[in-house]
Order: sequence, then structure tokens, then C-alpha cells
Amino acid sequence: MIQIAHQRVGIPCAAAMDTGGRQRRRGIAIVIVLMFFPALQCSAQPLEVVKSQEAEFQLEEVAEGLGVVWGMAFVGPAELLFTEREGTVKKLDLSTGEIEEVSGVPKVRASGQGGLLDVAVQQGYSPGDWIYFTYSRPQDGGAATTLGRAKLEGKQLRDWQDVLVTQSAGDSGIHFGSRITFDDTGHVFFSVGDRGERDNAQDIANHAGTIIRLHLDGRIPEDNPFAAGEGLAEIWSYGHRNVQGLVFDAKHNRLWSNEHGPRGGDEINLIKPGQNYGWPVVSHGKEYWGPIQVGEGTQKAGMEDPVKVYIPSIAPGSLLLYSGQAFPRWQGNLFAGALVLKHLNRVVLNEAGETVAEERLLTELSERIRGLALSPEGWLYLSTDSGRIFRLRPPR
Repeated sequence: MIQIAHQRVGIPCAAAMDTGGRQRRRGIAIVIVLMFFPALQCSAQPLEVVKSQEAEFQLEEVAEGLGVVWGMAFVGPAELLFTEREGTVKKLDLSTGEIEEVSGVPKVRASGQGGLLDVAVQQGYSPGDWIYFTYSRPQDGGAATTLGRAKLEGKQLRDWQDVLVTQSAGDSGIHFGSRITFDDTGHVFFSVGDRGERDNAQDIANHAGTIIRLHLDGRIPEDNPFAAGEGLAEIWSYGHRNVQGLVFDAKHNRLWSNEHGPRGGDEINLIKPGQNYGWPVVSHGKEYWGPIQVGEGTQKAGMEDPVKVYIPSIAPGSLLLYSGQAFPRWQGNLFAGALVLKHLNRVVLNEAGETVAEERLLTELSERIRGLALSPEGWLYLSTDSGRIFRLRPPR
């Protein structure tokens, strides 16, 4: 049973321009009480159906009328920096609702699935620290997934550096990846899609279809699995189709990803250094043009099995490990936005890193949920492809 109450709230968001060129809007809060939520699920192993313990949260719209908000990162207690795929960076003041465009963004190739993608900061970010971005950088008539970084001063990005222009250039407009995360020992990870060329993912002489690990300044760690020269030294794992969710669990020293399968077969993977995650040799998905299995099967020796598989596809657009205090029951759970099945996907893990339950939230919102961010107070922020930003918080 889902009970929904609508109420007006005085949340300033983005709308008409004021005289200072800033945007404001007023939103609607939706109080949702989940008395019992039967989870829709599909996994490589049976999962328990989640029975919510009268979990209660309030859904608030904090901005609308934006582009495709791809990534979000908190750069202050009430300052949310976000990217729009067409190539703009904006800053939302959550205390006033004012939105300002940030200058200093490099040129991107905003075509198909490419453009300005993720934005991320390390835990404990302070003003003047590096902010990391991924984007599709125009190159040789096409584009390559690129990791960049810059420092924010007021409304301007300064000292922009391209940390790594990956060897993934092509004229295809699909499968750029790309999400960013950090471990707690000075490394940055980011993902690169296979760029629509399946065999790329099995070729470690290019970066397509991989997860990459670097020092924060772009240097290659000596303990990377291919640093000795068997493949490109930046590669941490390979055999990926299009990873659009990436998060590091510092408590358990685990790197998690989720990625798009073809028609069916989206995956959650526990990423291990140097391992092959199978695409396109093994897959749980089918061809778009017919009911034909992609690859040789669903398993093969020497290739890692996913921790969880979604059939049909949900099209995961992000990945977040909940570590806030606002919702204690969600501690250690994985959250992903779903683009095709339009919901917020919650996955419960046990201490061994196995998926034991799944819950699908916000189905009634009917939005393609693209990005996720966790605020300092533990509220969950989400963006949609329709240009809206919402947040989940405890009821007032």
C-alpha cells in the first residue's frame, strides 16, 4: 500500500529569470509512506521480497526547467554543483533556490549519449580543492571519454586540466560511460563505455569498455594490474559494455559498478583489479534485433560473474552507496536511478557483498532518474532527464 499526500512547500527552485540572470522556481513536496512495497526483481539468485517497516520519507522538487542533469556533487553544505549534458555546469544554492551558470567549461561533443557527463569531489571537499569531470572531448572527427579537473572560484572553473584523454575515440555517439569515484588512498576511478564497438571491451590495448584507475593528478599507480605492459597501464578492469554507475565502499574496501546490458542483462558488479567482466563474450542480454542471446552464454571460465542481473533491463543511470544518518535502515544499501523502468532502485547487501533484497521506489513519479547525490545531512538527491532535481528527506 502506498499513501501519497501532496502539499505546497516554499522551496525556491529554478524558473523565470530575475534581474540578476538567476533562476527561481517553486516546487511541490510529496510525502510518501511505504507500508508494504512488493519488490520487482530479477537476479542471478533468488532475492527476498522487501517488506518496508513503515519507511517514511518526503519527496521534494528543488529545481525544474533544466537540461539533462547528468551529474551532481556537493561543494558546500547547501551548494549543489551539477552538469547538463549539453555542456553547461551550474550551481544551485539550496538555501535560496538560486541557480547560476559556471564558466570555464571546455568544449564538449554533445551528440547522442555524449556531452558533459559526471562531476565528483572527494569526501571532505573544501573550497579550492579539485573537482573532477568526465566528458566527451571532440577529437579526430569524433569524441573520446576524457577525465578533467578544475577548481571552482565563485562562478568560474579555473586551472582546467585534462587528466586523461582516453584511447576510445570514435565517431559513434553511444557508450561513453562515464562515472567517477574515489578510494580513500588517493586514487580516482572512472569508466569508459565500449563506444558501440563490442570487441573493444576485450582489447586492453585501448581504453574502451574499461574502468580506469589513476592517482589524483593523473599519474599511473605502479600497482595497477597492467602497469608492467601487458595492456594499457591505466586499466583497472575490462570487459564492460557501458558502466554508468561507480562507487567505492571504504568500509569494506570494495569497488561497485553497474552497467547497461543490451536487451536485458543489466549488471551490478564487484570490481576486482585486472579482471575480465565478459562483454561481449558472455552476457545475460539479447540482441535488439531478435530473441538471440548475445555471446557464448552467461558464464565462462576466466570471466567474472555479476553479483546481480536485471531482466528486463532497468537501464541504470547512476550508483550510490548510502552512508548518511537520515535513513538508518538504508545504511550500506546501493541505490541506482532507472532510466527505462523509471524508478529509484534500492539493493540490500549482506556483509559478504551479496544482494539479498531489492526495492523499487518512486515508480509513481514516472521519471527517467539519471543522477544521484548524498547531501551532508544524509538526504538523497536525484536528477531526471526531464530537467528536474528532487530530494528525499525525512518528513517534517
